[in-house]
Amino acid sequence: MKHEHVARSFPIVFVGGSAGGLDAYIRLLKCLPADMGVAIVIVNHLTQVPTQLHEILPRFTSMPVELITENLVIEPNHVFIIPSNRDLHVDGDGEVFQLKPISKPRGWPDVITVFLKSLTEYWDGKLIAVIVSGYDGDGAAALCGIKEVGGITIAQKLDTASRPDMPESAIDTGCIDFVLSPEDIARKIVHIAQGEAKVA
Repeated sequence: MKHEHVARSFPIVFVGGSAGGLDAYIRLLKCLPADMGVAIVIVNHLTQVPTQLHEILPRFTSMPVELITENLVIEPNHVFIIPSNRDLHVDGDGEVFQLKPISKPRGWPDVITVFLKSLTEYWDGKLIAVIVSGYDGDGAAALCGIKEVGGITIAQKLDTASRPDMPESAIDTGCIDFVLSPEDIARKIVHIAQGEAKVA
């Protein structure tokens, strides 16, 4: 039982993006310390091509960067990357990732929304949801739910995003706490993580 409490007590920082997201992920990771006690989960919605983020992003952070596999344990001070063409969930105990066939194979994917809804249901720790550059509005439908469970929501400042559709859709929900550049998002995450550490 003690393991369950430890496993679920640290914050998850969720970062969702699509077109133009790579620039935001790099700028964000370069400004984040490796030992702040949060798990970073990047959900970049690709359906047809394999992701290369787990090969690119280790150049910009000293945290381990892992491509998510079925039942991979969620750990702090790691960066986790969703594989292409899969929906991502957390299990009922909130300890491991689960991968499922993509529920919306045609049209704009909603993998960001799917994972955020899973987090609101099964994750007991703090949630920080960040929406960065991308087409369409994936993730917007779940942001008010993140707020309802006490999470914090952040959108990338539109003039810093090469494809502002996704953060703009997030802002339009009325459920975004902060609108910031990637560098300021990193500073906000550090500030929140430090506050959580003091509480713990």
